[in-house]
Amino acid sequence: MEKAVPLFSYRKYWAQRFGVAPYLPMSRAEMDLLGWDSCDVVLVTGDAYVDHPSFGMAIIGRLLEAQGFRVGILSQPDWQSAEPFRELGRPNLYFGITGGNMDSMVNRYTSDRRLRHNDNYTPGGAGGARPDRAVIVYAQRAREAFPGVPIVLGGIEASLRRIAHYDYWSDKVRRSVLIDARGDILLYGNAERAIVEVTHRFAKGDSPAQMDDIRGIALVKDAVPEGWAELKADDLDSADEGARMASGRNVVRLPSYDLVVEDKEAYARANRVLHRESNPGNARALVQRHGDKELWVTPPPIPLTTPEMDAVYELPYARNPHPSYEGAKIPAWEMIRHSVTIMRGCFGG
Repeated sequence: MEKAVPLFSYRKYWAQRFGVAPYLPMSRAEMDLLGWDSCDVVLVTGDAYVDHPSFGMAIIGRLLEAQGFRVGILSQPDWQSAEPFRELGRPNLYFGITGGNMDSMVNRYTSDRRLRHNDNYTPGGAGGARPDRAVIVYAQRAREAFPGVPIVLGGIEASLRRIAHYDYWSDKVRRSVLIDARGDILLYGNAERAIVEVTHRFAKGDSPAQMDDIRGIALVKDAVPEGWAELKADDLDSADEGARMASGRNVVRLPSYDLVVEDKEAYARANRVLHRESNPGNARALVQRHGDKELWVTPPPIPLTTPEMDAVYELPYARNPHPSYEGAKIPAWEMIRHSVTIMRGCFGG
């Protein structure tokens, strides 16, 4: 396995001089108190902002703060217009978009496709604070609020929808959420390494097209770059273990979106290869045609080391909901507020 750049080895961005925020700001007034004239990154989430490492946006926000960036959060913004997305001003680098700790469709609907009336990630536990397909809707509104600002997608909703996928709610195969949201970059899986690298690269002036060497991301290309050999997933043998020792740079060609919509076997092949190419030690890049564009998915990120994971969880979280909620109960927070984190994710069945 290739050696990853240590997570906290990057030269800190100049804005580190502002120090640590008590809470990442959710309003212009809070930015003023911190002495900020702008945010470098604005994170948009479908969850309430709880500054605790059980909540994805808190981890990402505090990690970027530790890298020296000014990070603001738009928590459960009203998506009926673009105006709430202008609350913190134009971000200097990008908007980071997530549906929250859960896929927004799972959060809003039961398995019988009935609308849920509760939301454990919302103050008061009431439903309706986030839209269907929140990643797509938030990306659209962020683009409308500030045209030209890069859109970076992440979280479970983006991760599980990164290639053409079956959507239970509409009972059809949908395109990659990166295509539908018209985002610039999608980060999948545990994204600490990717988000740190992407943010520093944006700060240096790199474009998304120059970031195709970063693990754990997806982006859109016009064509497969020169120097890459394509292995066809249509012929499973050609893309299987025997090809792993092939010299040069290899990318596995998944059946196209147009094909998987019509052919269930092609859909199964595409998803089998996606799951098989999930080992950071030997996974290869994937490419899937969507109309006249190529969806390019880089290999999974190198896992964090134990000291890196410890450092992420030891960042200066307030370990409380944002004070703007004025004590309103957030069920997901009430569940874990007195818990001790001993591992990341589910231990299994």
